[in-house]
Amino acid sequence: MNIIFLAARILLGLLFLAFGLNFWFKFIPLPPLPEGSAAGPFIGALFASGFLTLVKVLEIIGGLLLISGRYVNAALAMLGPIVVNIAMYHIFLVKGGYVMSAVLVVLAVVALAGQRSFTQALVAQK
Repeated sequence: MNIIFLAARILLGLLFLAFGLNFWFKFIPLPPLPEGSAAGPFIGALFASGFLTLVKVLEIIGGLLLISGRYVNAALAMLGPIVVNIAMYHIFLVKGGYVMSAVLVVLAVVALAGQRSFTQALVAQK
């Protein structure tokens, strides 16, 4: 079972590292945004404000931490909100790209399940 958690963590790290770096180096062509959707203005606002740059830096740092196996809990805590936002973006704004966002969510949940102490600390009643 540990191999599944390890594979999910590394694949998640590679995805975030690749798409984070793609923001600057453009080695993966991204499909155009659907005409008339709310995705265009949303991404435009993220880009113009500089917020998307911060998100991409966090994706690169989180991806490197997941791949290296160091500070995995911090990386998952950092990338968790990004995963949720990516999924919600595809569900509510793009209304497509469900497979990629589903893969991302599944990898994140499996990687999180591999960190039992972290997961237990998140849901601990104090």
